[in-house]
Amino acid sequence: MSDELWSSLAVDRIDEWERGFAERAAQAKALAERSAQLSATGRAGDGAVEVTVDSNGQLTGVRLEEEIRRQPAATTARQIMAAVRAAQADLVRQYGQVTAETVGADSETGKAVLAGLNARLAAGDGE
Repeated sequence: MSDELWSSLAVDRIDEWERGFAERAAQAKALAERSAQLSATGRAGDGAVEVTVDSNGQLTGVRLEEEIRRQPAATTARQIMAAVRAAQADLVRQYGQVTAETVGADSETGKAVLAGLNARLAAGDGE
């Protein structure tokens, strides 16, 4: 193989890598932008309790119907926790969808993003 042909093949290969890196960077940027906008709402107690979580799974809102005053506080607490879990589960579903649409759910980036979210949510369970 001539040096000129070898050089041309090497340049082509480098160009291919650059395009791949640029494409993956654009996908990762799209994932970051779209996932930052996510939020989810969960309900429990036949809608008497409603909570909203942000893109990190952190509680950002709680709405309680007046009817909860007629039940034990422990019941309300359980309903709040159930609503939080429902909201976080929906958030994971949304992340999965956005990840699949941007970087691919089976890509290393996709797997890392979803594992990171699940780890953050699991860490919050102990608090």
